[in-house]
Amino acid sequence: MKIALLGTGLMGSRMGANLLKHGHNLSVWNRTVSKTDGLVEEGARAYDTPAGAIDGAEVVVTMLSDGPTMLAMIENVSTALSNGQLWLDMSSTKPDEARKAAEILAARQIAFLDAPVSGGTKGAEAGTLAIMAGGEAETFARAKPVFEAMGRPVHVGPHGAGQLSKLCNQTIVAVTIGAVAEAMLLAERGGADPAALRDALKGGFADSTILQQHGHRMTTGNFDPGGLSKFQLKDLDNVLAEAEAAGLTLPMTQGVRDRFDTFVHDMDGADRDHSGLYLELKARNGLS
Repeated sequence: MKIALLGTGLMGSRMGANLLKHGHNLSVWNRTVSKTDGLVEEGARAYDTPAGAIDGAEVVVTMLSDGPTMLAMIENVSTALSNGQLWLDMSSTKPDEARKAAEILAARQIAFLDAPVSGGTKGAEAGTLAIMAGGEAETFARAKPVFEAMGRPVHVGPHGAGQLSKLCNQTIVAVTIGAVAEAMLLAERGGADPAALRDALKGGFADSTILQQHGHRMTTGNFDPGGLSKFQLKDLDNVLAEAEAAGLTLPMTQGVRDRFDTFVHDMDGADRDHSGLYLELKARNGLS
């Protein structure tokens, strides 16, 4: 299929590589042009403008920083859109932003799915992302071959449901990172070997991808970004906004959100991996 990919950062570049591996014809655009170089070397065609990239494309895939940026992109490329195109927004946005995008594009007879992902850069590179898609079932069936080049897609409901599912995912991720950080620090300071602990817990109820991957990051001090802490904070703010609208209080989410706020704004952690919450915990305990 002829696919335009707008946004080739940490995640988008790896997702684009898998689209190419599955034989799709890929055109790409990114605000920082150099971030398209790797995909161009693999066979993609880069454009100076997003409108140029989507001209003639059957499918538009966006992997952008947030909802306002995604909605602005739709406005930016409006003159280049054509009836019958399929727009797959795989960014992390608010559910109401996804519904607004669907409404705007429906007026142009363009189908839309909000389809955020989970799995980080490792999942994006391996083509094993969890993809949560919201929209019409018929549109999901049409998009499935594109999604399957990048991971495992599941249709979770109407427009906005994909983004709501991602917010649920981010709640679990953030709270689990906080719990793993506490376990790793307790093990280390108490005299146990954190690596041996993680091995001992494999297959048990406490085991998880976060325990194994991020627990390793925490105890080896590797906070090179896979999932950026500033985006984790943005997602948690969105979670709490949705909870407030539903009349809910989420105390664990609020607590870990406030800790990420400290890490991002007071500890220069914005562009570090979200497992860097471990550093906030150490600072909280007076440890370097």
